[in-house]
Amino acid sequence: MHRNKARVEPRAQALEQTLIPPPPPAAASKMVAQRQRSSSRSSRRHLAGAVVFLATTAFALLFLPRSSPLSYGIVIDAGSTGSRVHVIAYHAGALTQLDWSRTYSLKATPGLSSFAADPGSGGLSIAPLLEFARRHVPRDSWVHTEVRLMATAGLRLLDIATAEAVMESCRELLRGSGFRFQDQWATIISGADEGIYAWVAANYALGTLGGARQDTTGIIELGGASIQVTFATDKPMPQEFSHVLKFGDITYNLYSHSFLHLGQNVAYESLHDLLSTPALESMSTHLIHQATYKDPCTPKGFSRMVGLVKPLASVLESKNIIAHAVGNFSECRSVVRTLLHKGQEECIYHDCRLGAAFVPDLEGRFLATENFYHTSKFFGLRSKSFLSDLMLAGEQFCHGDWSSNIKRKYRSFNEGELLLFCFSSAYIVALLHDALKVPMDHNSIDVTNKIRGMPVDWALGAFIVQKN
Repeated sequence: MHRNKARVEPRAQALEQTLIPPPPPAAASKMVAQRQRSSSRSSRRHLAGAVVFLATTAFALLFLPRSSPLSYGIVIDAGSTGSRVHVIAYHAGALTQLDWSRTYSLKATPGLSSFAADPGSGGLSIAPLLEFARRHVPRDSWVHTEVRLMATAGLRLLDIATAEAVMESCRELLRGSGFRFQDQWATIISGADEGIYAWVAANYALGTLGGARQDTTGIIELGGASIQVTFATDKPMPQEFSHVLKFGDITYNLYSHSFLHLGQNVAYESLHDLLSTPALESMSTHLIHQATYKDPCTPKGFSRMVGLVKPLASVLESKNIIAHAVGNFSECRSVVRTLLHKGQEECIYHDCRLGAAFVPDLEGRFLATENFYHTSKFFGLRSKSFLSDLMLAGEQFCHGDWSSNIKRKYRSFNEGELLLFCFSSAYIVALLHDALKVPMDHNSIDVTNKIRGMPVDWALGAFIVQKN
């Protein structure tokens, strides 16, 4: 900046000199002497300025932070319905700076938990993900690029021996990937950690990570096998629900808990187990070979003979149990409440809103992600009036006719996915309003999966925590 000014100022002075009349002859000799003294002082000032400029430049080059070379990291999120690889480009520093123009992801199905019967084949499912990573990380960076695999609720549902066998098959593949890897970098993370990482990702994207607690945003994730609720609070809580996270000079006290078995897909199966129980008992008591139960969470007109969908397989594959779809939003919501409160009689805390787990009052703003977002997108809802609008949309969808209306209107949708939206709309209203006490007109919950182009993904939060 000093050099730019030096180039501009002489031109300005020259312009001024052309506009000022020449001095009278008597003053000429006096002005020459003054100019010589001024020139001498100016030279000394320029010399001193140059010394200061060089000293400042040297200090900046030696001590001030500079943009580091581009580095890469790889995180594989092994979820319940599939595994997703994140190839993350970043600049290291006091706060890791992610480079979104060079960050990529790819999902592969099925999830690792589907290999319970053949754990040794689990690792093969992540082979395409590693190949994708090799294509996006420069070859000369492979040896310096860490690859980590973190499994979530899907594997947490399996017995320990089976889950570990699946993980070992993944480690075997990761050891030969060409990337930097250690066995302990492939692990099953706790639900609380999953929630904390998602909270970090959200607040990093919002620019509030490292700021005051009251400026941060909480997060509620509705996954396939579990729900995570995480937010910062200054209220006292039972030790098992309290987690301390230090970021820079700020320490956050977080409530974080994972509600296993309450994710959307697992809850859907549990609901049909609950609905079909009286029919099974009737079959046993009366020695009959067939029974029917009423299903309010499926639009009327749906028949399992039309096409058996995967989420219902555990219930409807039995030839002796037939679900009679009646499509009633209010009845579905009522059954869902029973499911969400199951185990509440074992609560040892002053407030258990989901099963026997403590949940404090939700404070501040929240993001609702994953299946909240997918359901909202399907119904074309605006984020700010999410709950009240969802109830109206859910009622209309549930009361529709499967064959004559719904299938025609949504031809582009997979039948198995389409079948879930009556249930998911009732489930979300019951979860947020009936269980977590969020008002129907609440406008402090934003339903999204991205913030400023950055996915609100716990795997990215895990990467940020590890690098900072």
